[in-house]
Amino acid sequence: MDSLTTRLSRTAVWTGDGIEVRDVPVPALGAGELLVRVRLATICGSDLHTVTGRRTADCPSVLGHEAVGVVEAVGPPTSDGGVVAAAEVGDRIVWSVTVACGRCVRCRADRTAKCEEVRKVGHEAFSGDWALSGSYAEYIVLPAGTAVARVADRMPDAVAAPAACATATVMATIESAGPLLRKRVLICGAGMLGVTAAAACAEAGARVRITDLDATRVEVAHRFGGVADTDGTVDVVLDYSGSAEAITRALARLDVGGVLVLAGSVTPGPPLALDPESVVRRHLTIIGVHNYEPRHLTAAVDFLDRTREVFPWADLVAAPVELEDIRHVLTAPSAGVLRSSVAP
Repeated sequence: MDSLTTRLSRTAVWTGDGIEVRDVPVPALGAGELLVRVRLATICGSDLHTVTGRRTADCPSVLGHEAVGVVEAVGPPTSDGGVVAAAEVGDRIVWSVTVACGRCVRCRADRTAKCEEVRKVGHEAFSGDWALSGSYAEYIVLPAGTAVARVADRMPDAVAAPAACATATVMATIESAGPLLRKRVLICGAGMLGVTAAAACAEAGARVRITDLDATRVEVAHRFGGVADTDGTVDVVLDYSGSAEAITRALARLDVGGVLVLAGSVTPGPPLALDPESVVRRHLTIIGVHNYEPRHLTAAVDFLDRTREVFPWADLVAAPVELEDIRHVLTAPSAGVLRSSVAP
C-alpha cells in the first residue's frame, strides 16, 4: 500500500458464468486520469439484463456505471499542460457513463454520447487497457475527458449515485421534450427513470400521469409527483418502458403538436406501426435519446440537491450489500425498491 502501483482493488468481475471477486492491481495513472474510491454503486437495470442474458456486453468485464466516490489520486498533466484532471484529491464526485474523444464530428456537434470512439464506464473488456472501468469495485480509474460533477456533503450517497445514469438520462429526455409548464405528460414505465421523470416533470409544472404493469411501482411514483394513468389526450409522452405495445398506445393519444421521446428502447424489439400521414397532420415530433451529455450530469446533481427535501429519493435505494455479496442482488434484486446497491 506504499504506492499506487502496488495497491490492489477488490473488484467484482463478470465472467459470463457469474461474478468473481478478485484483487486487481491499480495501474499508474496517465495524464488527466482520476483514481476514485467507490463509496456506493447502485445497480442499473442494464446490468441486470447483462447478467440474465437479455443484453450482450464485453466479457469478462467490471460492470457498474451508477456510483459516487471520492478522488484519491490524479494523474499528471501533459508536458504542455493540455490535459488536466477533471477533479482534485478529496472531491466527492459522480461521473458520466460515456467517455468521448472530444474531437470527432459528433463530439463537435454536441453529441458526445455518440462519439465515434466512445468508451463506456462499466462496459469495457477486463482484458483491455482499462481493466478498472466499472463501479462494482473498490477503485475505478476514470480516463482523461470523463465528465464529472461534484456532490455536496449534504447529499447522501444513495441519492447521489443514480445521478450518473438514471437521473442524467431523465434530464436529457425532458430537455428533448421541451417546455413542460402546464403540459399533460404521460410517462410509460415506473422504474427508476420513470419515477425520477415524474418528479422532474412535476417540478417543471406539468400534470403527470404514469403507467406500469407493476401497480406497486405506480404507487411509488405517487410520492414523486405522478398519478396513475387514465385515458385521455396528452401533450408529451416519455417512454422508459421499451414496450412497442405501450409506445403504440401512447402515440395514438398525443394531441396536435405532441412530442414522443423514446428512451427505453435499448434492446431489439418488434417494430412500431407508424402512420406517416397521422404524424404529419398532427404535427407530431418523435425523438430518440440514448445516454446524455455532460451538462445533463451537472443538471442531475443540481436537481437532486434542490429537491432533496421535496421527494424521498433515498427510499428508492436498498441498503447496500458488501462487494462479496453482489452476486445476490445482481440475480435477485431487492424487493420493494427500484435500485439495489453495493458498498465496495
